[in-house]
Amino acid sequence: LRAGLRRIDAMLYTHTHADHIAGIDDLRGFNFIRNEPIPVYAGAESAAELRQRFGYCFTTSPDYEGGSPPDLTLQLIEPFRPLLFAGFEVLPLPVMHGSAQVLAFRFGPFAYATDCSAIPEQTMAALSGLECLILDGLREREHPTHFSQSEAAEFAMRIGAKQTFLTHISHEVDHERANNGFRSAWQADIQCAYDGLVIELAGRA
Repeated sequence: LRAGLRRIDAMLYTHTHADHIAGIDDLRGFNFIRNEPIPVYAGAESAAELRQRFGYCFTTSPDYEGGSPPDLTLQLIEPFRPLLFAGFEVLPLPVMHGSAQVLAFRFGPFAYATDCSAIPEQTMAALSGLECLILDGLREREHPTHFSQSEAAEFAMRIGAKQTFLTHISHEVDHERANNGFRSAWQADIQCAYDGLVIELAGRA
């Protein structure tokens, strides 16, 4: 709402933890704007769980009473198999979130890798040449399923994106202090992301 978003062409799911899927009902309003189903993309395990937990979004029963539920179509995706929608080629990439494999996504010069604690070498290779990387950086203390900010900075340096923004940040993190630490320790453009951040890429925001 704050960003003034008026249209959603598709949804990409990284995994099915509650903080990533519990807002699925809010897609209903965008059905009214589009007047058509919204495609939802997920890996096989995530797709199965979405169907189990939110089956009413994908198949509406004739006995359903009340306002209409979200109208979504579920599309299966696989790691390293690119897909095309809304004029973009998107490459799903596997990363590890603790012991679970979840998905990151590359959109040309931009990549999004939230909720990860390790990045396989094949995915690292697929992330080369980025202008901008969004990367999990929970806090400075270690965590079993998320990069600490020091670990995130180390991976950011290995990946070599021109800019890296850390996301999924804990309340423990003081952004200004963290950003100063990144500049001092790494001499690279690594900083904490923030609400309302706008990133310019090759003329696009």
